[in-house]
Amino acid sequence: MNLPNLNEARKRTNNKVNEYQVDYHLPKVFAGKKYFLRTYGCQMNEHDSEEIRKYLELLGYTETKELIDSDIVVLNTCAIRENAHDKVFGYLGRCKHLKNEKPDLIIAIGGCMSQEETVVKEILNNHPYVDIVFGTHNIHELPKLILEKKKSQIVEVYSIEGNIYENIKYSRDSKISAWVNIMYGCDKFCTYCIVPYTRGKQRSRKLESILKEVQELKEAGYQEITLLGQNVNAYGKDLEEKVDFKTLLEETAKTNIPRIRFVTSHPWDFTAEMIEVIAKYDNIMPYVHLPLQSGSNRILKLMGRRYTKEEYIALFNKIKEKVKNVSITTDIIVGFPNESESDFQDTLDVVNKCKFDSAFTFIYSPRVGTPAAKMEDKIPIEEKNKRLQRLNELVNSYSLENNQKWLNKEVPVLVLGVNEKDQTKLYGYTDTMKLVNITGFDEDLIGKIINVKITEAKSFSLDGIVVKEGVLN
Repeated sequence: MNLPNLNEARKRTNNKVNEYQVDYHLPKVFAGKKYFLRTYGCQMNEHDSEEIRKYLELLGYTETKELIDSDIVVLNTCAIRENAHDKVFGYLGRCKHLKNEKPDLIIAIGGCMSQEETVVKEILNNHPYVDIVFGTHNIHELPKLILEKKKSQIVEVYSIEGNIYENIKYSRDSKISAWVNIMYGCDKFCTYCIVPYTRGKQRSRKLESILKEVQELKEAGYQEITLLGQNVNAYGKDLEEKVDFKTLLEETAKTNIPRIRFVTSHPWDFTAEMIEVIAKYDNIMPYVHLPLQSGSNRILKLMGRRYTKEEYIALFNKIKEKVKNVSITTDIIVGFPNESESDFQDTLDVVNKCKFDSAFTFIYSPRVGTPAAKMEDKIPIEEKNKRLQRLNELVNSYSLENNQKWLNKEVPVLVLGVNEKDQTKLYGYTDTMKLVNITGFDEDLIGKIINVKITEAKSFSLDGIVVKEGVLN
């Protein structure tokens, strides 16, 4: 049994990152059995679930979308906010009831929550029906843990700086759009964030390995890839070779895969050279997610964000100036410990200046082990809720204003599938990452980039019709 340790997880050394190969020679001992996989959290977790899915299928399991039909349940968890924590433990109650009916059911928990000391203690003390707990550093060991499962709980969580596995295989959610990990972990240590503790130190994959993966996806018919990392524009800082995110972005563009995106960026590492590359290549999408977190210099300093309000706005304006039709979205935290009304007004001021295309907004959630969790906070939750509502009203008004600019215009849309709510429509995303619901159902358009004329604009989506002869790729 290996238990998580936050003190160990926060350590950073100059030790060289080790590279390993994963063994994919697994026995199909669970043929005829079914797995149920539930994912919480960010894009990194979604991509991790594609890896988990591959291992389960190599063991012989087939996927079911119904919990009741499963022989193994895997919850891939998120630790970024308290509500994600509550959702997981709430769902565990359903799993417990099912295990009472199916004693041989295997229940496994992985992801960022498993890297937290308090979570694992809670599982050990109050949830003995959970069979396996594994972390973010040893997803590849899940098959071994399943094969070794006995009556007692198995807890294998490593609080280490982390390694690199260059031969990872995935059972991808889509045959059209794919995630490509370019790096793991984070060294920023923003005071509110648990990610550096749950994901380990910043470690970049080799440039040639990333480009090989992109080329393989292109040859397999993928139309879009998203370069993925906790802080993509810090890529290469830990490598011996002289390579940075600008170089990676440009070399990826030269593969001529139709669409390239990247998430997530940190303003502190966003360079003028990066902006030039984004502007230069048509297959790098004009969309940037640029987390603000707060518009108050005082709060930004307490958060450890390493930029000021003025520097953020200057960067925002530079991107807008250089990248044609660029769409910029952001993250904003409301109610950081002792955020004053004046601090909050500074945030609203940035929103009014930048008029973001959209924003993910949250009330601050303390995470055990982070510096911000130890800060005294006298702001009542009622006030934080009111501020969030005020912020959302402003953000949504600008989202609508930005979307209305596309009315009656033709835009390129990558069609991803059938609209779940209206089976007579398709859906896809513009180059600027706007969701479009498309009238003119034709399954042959799925996986293609087409011209769509926008007929209606809402705060969170666009409606459009297929333009005749509109297939672009």
